[in-house]
Amino acid sequence: MRKRFFLLPALVAQLIALSCTTTQHVAMPPVTIHANAPQAFVYQESYPIKTAIRHTALDLSFDWEQAQVLGKATLTLQPHFYPQDTVVLDANGFEIHEIALMKSDQKKRLDFVYDGKKLRVALDRAYDRTEQIKIFIDYTAKPNDLEVGTDIASPDDRGLYFIEPDTAGTPRQLWTQGETECNSSWFPTMNNTMLKMTQEITLTVPDSMVTLSNGLLKTSVKNDNGTRTDTWLQEKQHAPYLTMIAAGNFEVFSENWKGKEVSYYMEPAYAPYAQMIFGKTPEMLDFFSQKLGVEYPWDKYAQIVVRNFVSGAMENTSASVFFDRMNMTPAEYKDETYEDIIAHELFHHWFGDLVTAESWANLPLNESFATYGEYLWLAHKYGLEEADMHALNDVLAYLAKKKNAALDVVRFDYADREQMFDEVSYQKGGRIIHMLRKTVGDEAFFTALNLYLTTHAYRSVEIHDLRLAFEQVTGEDLNWFFNQWFLASGHPELSIKTHYNDTTKEVIVDLAQNQNLEEMPLYRLPMQIDVYSPDKKVERRSVVLTKQNQTFRFPSAEHPTLINVDAEKYLLAYKEESKSLAEYRFQFFHAPLFMDRFEALEGVSEELDQPDAKTVISAALQDKAWVIRLMALGKLEKMAVDEQQQMYQQVCNMALEDDRSYVRASAVLLLRSIYQGFDNDEIFKQLADDDAPSVQHALTLPMA
Repeated sequence: MRKRFFLLPALVAQLIALSCTTTQHVAMPPVTIHANAPQAFVYQESYPIKTAIRHTALDLSFDWEQAQVLGKATLTLQPHFYPQDTVVLDANGFEIHEIALMKSDQKKRLDFVYDGKKLRVALDRAYDRTEQIKIFIDYTAKPNDLEVGTDIASPDDRGLYFIEPDTAGTPRQLWTQGETECNSSWFPTMNNTMLKMTQEITLTVPDSMVTLSNGLLKTSVKNDNGTRTDTWLQEKQHAPYLTMIAAGNFEVFSENWKGKEVSYYMEPAYAPYAQMIFGKTPEMLDFFSQKLGVEYPWDKYAQIVVRNFVSGAMENTSASVFFDRMNMTPAEYKDETYEDIIAHELFHHWFGDLVTAESWANLPLNESFATYGEYLWLAHKYGLEEADMHALNDVLAYLAKKKNAALDVVRFDYADREQMFDEVSYQKGGRIIHMLRKTVGDEAFFTALNLYLTTHAYRSVEIHDLRLAFEQVTGEDLNWFFNQWFLASGHPELSIKTHYNDTTKEVIVDLAQNQNLEEMPLYRLPMQIDVYSPDKKVERRSVVLTKQNQTFRFPSAEHPTLINVDAEKYLLAYKEESKSLAEYRFQFFHAPLFMDRFEALEGVSEELDQPDAKTVISAALQDKAWVIRLMALGKLEKMAVDEQQQMYQQVCNMALEDDRSYVRASAVLLLRSIYQGFDNDEIFKQLADDDAPSVQHALTLPMA
């Protein structure tokens, strides 16, 4: 599941909000989740398995006026190990009409006890682990009747949603959202991520509607009463929370990838843009399959955009659901492509769907990897700079909330499982995956992922399964890495001091770990240190920081121009470092990475009246990375008026010509603020033809 966290400079966030003002969303009341007291450790264990679901068959029709699901479920069950004479199912807010044991197509009525949430079915005898049990349940599900605070924690937990037409143009739709444990609000199941099942879902809907579910459409039959009955078959097993259905007035754009259908379900008004929005999916399928050495494992891949979705997107097996901001025109696409979300949900089909976290405590095995899938795709398609800009956003999102530092990544003490869906499981976890890659190297990293996926395909896993795969490939004990990053809280807080000893001809690097060691680990941190000589030659040194205070010395015949600690910029750490303006200037122009320039630009920002800082700002306005250009525009407001005036023409050019709409919009806001005394009428006239929403909002935004 993708919950979008965006935290670049405040100006960008403002522009993003402005560009999305036409998007329709359902209003949801706030939900407060109270954490456990620090001393009140509650261990959230993996759910036990007494009886497993092997297959779920559903025959569903819908009462649209009453917002009810009229369901008939046939569940094929099997005791896990011990004999069982009772089956316990999750069924939230149902009306139960009949429960029967199916034998040779004959029904034998069974007794049951139902408290509105748990359905306890008494079998006719005890069954052992070699026997399968088939139970039939006739029921009505009433997701709209579930009361927040009693039946469900929030309106996001109804499981199935009837979207009704309104005067604003919202069409009638039906869709589901199962994660975390919401599918039991529309069909009887077991809310256990350790279970894997196959399924067959039959949907009867108005003939004007298009349906979607997991797996392949096997039959579609028109009925005499104006309805149609579609049957979808999911033949490869997956977790119950990944089951989905959707129905509505959608147009379907289909293409083929290695004999499998790849399809995009859009409302008719946005169907012409389906290829624009989702058209890179086949290339993503190629890339991820090749990179992982495991071909996309499911029978098809469909992506559907629905109204009023309760999250950003959801990786239901072979059928991902996306929020309605994906209903985009070509103009809106200039501001935001949501390509990261598309990659995120697709990568889940390996990490989350094929191999599934066995408990919500282990959720990072799903979400951290899906977040890292965004990075992998961006690096492949657009280059390392674009990926590193995205990674910076992840780091900032994690660091923005102080409470995140107090949370383990894999944690068993959450008060509510929904708390796991945060910047720790997503953004921090994604950066940890990247550090793991840097620690073991690319070949070992992807070899270990292949081993992990092939060993545990169609099964559930915990964090140690990942560690063992990496240890088997590398031959190394990696407990230190997993213990300090996945099984502990916080991050390093590094103090970095560097100098050159003219007498001994040595570069000296003093590193200190200043994090609270009563709450956070003393980290083992492999890193690189680049030493730049006056002739711009670079000598790289690899070190491992293992102590609270540690000094590293390297011979150097000359006083270096720059000592660049954490040269590959992959450590998830708060770093305190003091460099001269000359060093920051050198770093901006000569160090190779986006993060080098980002650090340098931030470094000169405290002394914008100095020549070196002005030189960096001027160059940053023309930088190849759009985030650097955007940041540089933000610095102009703090510069002296005469310096601002010298850069006026650059700002004009950026407003008209920059290839990123957010940068153009930022330049427009500057023209309307610090440059409002200039004659900008001709520029604004030309910008009237720029249809990017962010630019148009910047042109009309009321100014203080």
